[in-house]
Amino acid sequence: MKQIMFSFSIFVLMFSSLYSPNTAATEPVASPKHAPAPKAASPTSSKPLVPTLPDSPDTSDSTPDDITKIFKKAKTFTILTRLLKTTEIMNSINSQLITGKSGGLTILAPDDSAFSQLKAGFLNSLNENKKIELLQFHILPQFVDSNNFDSLSNPVETVAGKDPLKRPLNFESLGNSVNISTGVVNATVTGVVYQDNKLAIYRLDKVLLPLDFFGTKAPASAPVAAKAPKAGKGKASSAEDEDETTTQEQKSSGAVSLIGIEGTKLKAIGTAFVAAAMFGNCI
Repeated sequence: MKQIMFSFSIFVLMFSSLYSPNTAATEPVASPKHAPAPKAASPTSSKPLVPTLPDSPDTSDSTPDDITKIFKKAKTFTILTRLLKTTEIMNSINSQLITGKSGGLTILAPDDSAFSQLKAGFLNSLNENKKIELLQFHILPQFVDSNNFDSLSNPVETVAGKDPLKRPLNFESLGNSVNISTGVVNATVTGVVYQDNKLAIYRLDKVLLPLDFFGTKAPASAPVAAKAPKAGKGKASSAEDEDETTTQEQKSSGAVSLIGIEGTKLKAIGTAFVAAAMFGNCI
């Protein structure tokens, strides 16, 4: 009987240990879930400094063989197109684009409104060479993307040449605007007319006038001794002439006075001789 009770006690102890309320605490704790890593922000696309114009032709990877079509579609470049044709610069540009020998071109294109701001008769007053220089001054011998104006090194070289004294051309990017200075005119790039991977055409609100069209300021030179002005020199000469004339007149007047005195003496002596002769005859 004692053995039965002992076995029953062991059974009860084993049963209570298996079904104790603390068994839940022995269950493994689930590992905490990791918070999802934040998604990396997608890089914002860089916007061009100059907005594309609504009437601009679609850009493409293929460079056109005739920029006349681009200006014709843009509609407001009739004066520039005429000048490019009459000076035959249009043919030169097209040939460079076709052969692809150059590293690209950038054309700064004043629209008809920009040309209307010029002084009346200005274009007609230019000879053929000056017209060519004016147009070449609006062409850069390199491709400049609309995002890269701030990377240009001033003064910028044009097809007309790089001469900071005669033809300076400086770019300045301020926010979303690009300004150009020539020393005579301050112009603004108002939009993209056309752009591919080798040709860029930008609209300007003013015609870029080279500084040498209006004379350049000569560099300061070492000071030299001042010379008397010609006008003062002339006055001094006149005064000297007057002094010489006065002296000559005085000499002449002195000579005349001397002659007058001598003549008076001779007359007195002659009168005395005549009186003596008459007195002798009377005796």
